[in-house]
Amino acid sequence: MEHRDTHSFVVKVWLEETVEDVGRAKWRGHVTHVASGERRYFESLTGVSTFIRPYLERWGVKFGFFEREHLL
Repeated sequence: MEHRDTHSFVVKVWLEETVEDVGRAKWRGHVTHVASGERRYFESLTGVSTFIRPYLERWGVKFGFFEREHLL
């Protein structure tokens, strides 16, 4: 049961080495909002915060300069 004041997310991350970048790995993954089933795939870890941020903003969370510059 989902509470109105709670959001649950499932985050799956892995390192992926591409043929073009042998010896260099990139973070890949997806994050899923449990209640809605909405899922977003990402190619860097900032994708997690980019997906979760709108849910927090709907609660009225205000992000300062640091978060705006580093979370998007």
